[in-house]
Amino acid sequence: MGRVGRQLLGLATIALMAAGVTLGTGGAAFAAELGQPAPWEWTLQQSGSPVMDNIVWFHNFLFVLITLITLFVLALLVIVVIKFNARANPVPSRTTHNTLIEVAWTLIPVLILVGISVPSFRLLFLELDIPKADLTVKATGKQWYWSYAYPDNGKFEFDSLMAQDKQPRLLGVDNEMVVPVNKVIRVQTTGADVIHAFALPAFGVKIDAIPGRLNETWFKATKTGMYYGQCSELCGKDHAFMPIAIRVVDDQEFASWVEAAKKKYASGGTSTYASAAGPTQ
Repeated sequence: MGRVGRQLLGLATIALMAAGVTLGTGGAAFAAELGQPAPWEWTLQQSGSPVMDNIVWFHNFLFVLITLITLFVLALLVIVVIKFNARANPVPSRTTHNTLIEVAWTLIPVLILVGISVPSFRLLFLELDIPKADLTVKATGKQWYWSYAYPDNGKFEFDSLMAQDKQPRLLGVDNEMVVPVNKVIRVQTTGADVIHAFALPAFGVKIDAIPGRLNETWFKATKTGMYYGQCSELCGKDHAFMPIAIRVVDDQEFASWVEAAKKKYASGGTSTYASAAGPTQ
């Protein structure tokens, strides 16, 4: 192997080691607490639904692909700098074109884009084709809080406002949306005043809540626990203070919560989920 080959091999090794460190760091971030952002997190949140599983896979697939493309382009640049500088080539080449190379740099990018588009469209269809729902929840964005209605369970409705005394900071609320685990939840969103956006990173959900329009999305939580999101559409001065909190519970606990919620919210109460269905952690 010549000097140029050893240099290219060394550069590729360093780049691959850097990519390995990056992936390893991402894995450590994935081990963070379920359903909420972690300190200094720069990767995707840990998945809590099949849709998010696919989003994470697609993200990692693209990361590997663009890393390989970047290393390939870097190798070409290094070769050009070393092999075709003025010292190595005092008489420049007068080649005007190369048919094989021109065909290759046209077809290969097309094939790469097709390879990206197939899983991309599959992911879009997975997000947009709402399966038969086990439960429907209507989320109405208001300035600056959310209201949740359960039309399948007695048509009760309650408001969910940020709670100053609850953790995590800026994400804890007085009344969480409660859903059962491993069930298809259809979420219908609308806005009562201006445009809001219902976003849950762990579920791969982000959809606008627009006044006068009913949008739909879905998720299927695969793990019990608390999941947090926020309004993701600039909606006024307190936009940063209207979090989304979803508590995923088992079927028995959800049934108990529904029975308690029917009485509590029918009477106009605003007590928290903790007082309706037991203590929270």
